[in-house]
Amino acid sequence: MKILVTLAVIATVAVHGRVFRIRRSSHHEYKMCVPEELLGACNEMAGQETKTSARIVCIPARDRVECIDKIKERQADFGVMDPEDMYIAGNVPEEDFTVFEEIRTREEPDAEFRYEGVAVIHKDLDIKKISDIKGLRSCHTGVGRNVGYKIPITKLKKMGIIGNLNEPDLSPRENELKALSNLFSKACIVGKWSPDPKINLKLKQKYANLCELCEKPEKCDYPDKFSGYDGALRCLAHNNGQIAWTKVIYVRKFFGLPVGTTPAQPSNENPDDYRYLCPDATTVPINGSACRWAARPWQGFMTNADVAKTVDELRSKIVNLNSVGSQSHATWLKSVLELDEKLLPKETKIISPKDYLDKANYTDVIERDYGPPVKTIRFCVTSKDELEKCRTLSKSAFSRDIRPRFDCVEEKDVEGCLKTIRDNGADVITLHGIAAEKAKSQFNLKPIVSEIYQGQPDGFTHTVAVVKKDSPFQSISDLKGKKSCHPAVNSLGGSYAPIYNLIKEKQIKKEGCPYETALAEFFSGGSCAPGAKNLTNVPVPVIEKLCSLCGGNVDANDGTSLDSKCNRDSTESYFGYDGAFRCLAQGVGDVAFVLQDTVSSNTNGKNLESWAKDLKSGDYELLCPNGGRVSVDKFSDCYFSRVPSRTVLTSNSKSDGEVDEIKNALVSISSLYTKRPDLFKLFGPFNGKSNLLFLDKTTGLVSLNYESEPLKEFSEMLSTLRTCPSDALQ
Repeated sequence: MKILVTLAVIATVAVHGRVFRIRRSSHHEYKMCVPEELLGACNEMAGQETKTSARIVCIPARDRVECIDKIKERQADFGVMDPEDMYIAGNVPEEDFTVFEEIRTREEPDAEFRYEGVAVIHKDLDIKKISDIKGLRSCHTGVGRNVGYKIPITKLKKMGIIGNLNEPDLSPRENELKALSNLFSKACIVGKWSPDPKINLKLKQKYANLCELCEKPEKCDYPDKFSGYDGALRCLAHNNGQIAWTKVIYVRKFFGLPVGTTPAQPSNENPDDYRYLCPDATTVPINGSACRWAARPWQGFMTNADVAKTVDELRSKIVNLNSVGSQSHATWLKSVLELDEKLLPKETKIISPKDYLDKANYTDVIERDYGPPVKTIRFCVTSKDELEKCRTLSKSAFSRDIRPRFDCVEEKDVEGCLKTIRDNGADVITLHGIAAEKAKSQFNLKPIVSEIYQGQPDGFTHTVAVVKKDSPFQSISDLKGKKSCHPAVNSLGGSYAPIYNLIKEKQIKKEGCPYETALAEFFSGGSCAPGAKNLTNVPVPVIEKLCSLCGGNVDANDGTSLDSKCNRDSTESYFGYDGAFRCLAQGVGDVAFVLQDTVSSNTNGKNLESWAKDLKSGDYELLCPNGGRVSVDKFSDCYFSRVPSRTVLTSNSKSDGEVDEIKNALVSISSLYTKRPDLFKLFGPFNGKSNLLFLDKTTGLVSLNYESEPLKEFSEMLSTLRTCPSDALQ
């Protein structure tokens, strides 16, 4: 029998005034937390040989927010963090995190901060007190950016120079824009003032003076030569600006002054003609030490207090990995360690995240609290899991400058949420189409934002009728007496949409209740509508006809294939949209009612199952409800229904301004977290649970016009179909 002996050391360590007894194996193994999509790259990094014998073990997490939790709970030792992540960590109860290593640029390896926000003016501008900047022509980097927008707004608000920023009828962004518009006579602040194009245009028309100094005032968006860090200085020097908000490093480059390890460069600009404007209204020369308004700290590595004893060894390991990765041009260097040829790890004294941010005057820039009334967007949720995801979203989004901040209200069920939103106890909920219609008709709610999915960028799902290209059908009436394939009985797109179009084309009667009987009579050749065998409101012959084409488990070779015939689940081979298409492809039915992308996702090698692997999309066409056929990619011109994806709804009693700010915040989190799911995974499983707040398959959120034509169409379809009572449509 082998006996394994692990040597260990026990030490007492004091960190932030707290005493810890830590036990570590003598070979020192450090657990690095990384977002789960980086696990493979992290494991590749961990396998590298370095001068330091310490080992890295990679611990996957959902995102950086969960990494913070894992570091606190000692499931992991350290991770890469932005200042915004450090802000979240600094607000964890009884936090004992420490920042121990920074990620600095090779150009400025000795700079205390990643960048410093400054104000630059013409030297002859008469400024005796900060309030004298009122009425100036102001040059900014862009809307929502740190040094050119958030820092001046935050600091000028604290000084009392900017007025009220919490008018309840205006969104947080509009409050800011209005204040800047009133403070400065003209400005250049380019960018998307709202991710919603209509709101963006409306705001730019309303506060047009904030675009007057731009290269293209009518566009007021990137690219613009008077935007960005150096563009703000060009605006000051060459476009009649009087004050510019930018970074120190770009000021020095603009005027040809040395920057860190980079020597002075030739410049046509004369630094003697300008001055830094300090927060106390004094000025200092451009070629001297800048007076900053605030600074952004470096990114860095954060750990918990237990690692403090051996943090020097961990620092050495990170330096060694940087060296190895740089020499081999490893992709994991950037993705895992956030290092590259322009960046390097730099030791910093052990410091708490809160103190780390405070020394840069950066905490209030993140918080940007404009005072009461404090606005929130309250999600209504119906489970503890959804509540936890909502609260985690709230923490992350607030740190990342999404305003208003999110809050969470729990009710026992959806109907409780609808009542609460109607009565202004909450603000939003996400529902599927039929439930959303109920919310509209019974609780005075309205859809304002829609989920979008792969291949559905407009927030609507198109349901279509697919036929084989060599079939003779040219109109919906040609299908009478033929055989049909449906994803399921009572399926909104797969059975109710064709029923609605048959009613419109007067092929069946609007009053022909129950509609399942009318459907079976029209497709008298037989159908497969999985789940029909469980219907209780229709005659047995109708059920038999609706199940007649179903095959059960058609791949079974054990004599049990028919045991699952007409089940409303995957045990029926023709269940679901893919199953309905299979029903058509295998010659069982003459038409399949499916989704816009069902054919494309099951043909041309996209589906390697035996029934689909040889199918070609060109062998199928769409039959249009008003006659004619088109290729399968022309679904936007030939559909049976446009069903809204799940939508976010709010109370119809809210003002346009309140709705705009909710839309803005929701589309903003979608834009941020689809680009950076490593920061927070908005779409996808959360703690092992699916479809919380939004469907896992969601790829983004898009603003909806409540009076849009597709929404009107959908409401009209449900109104017509409700002529016949059906639990599925209530």
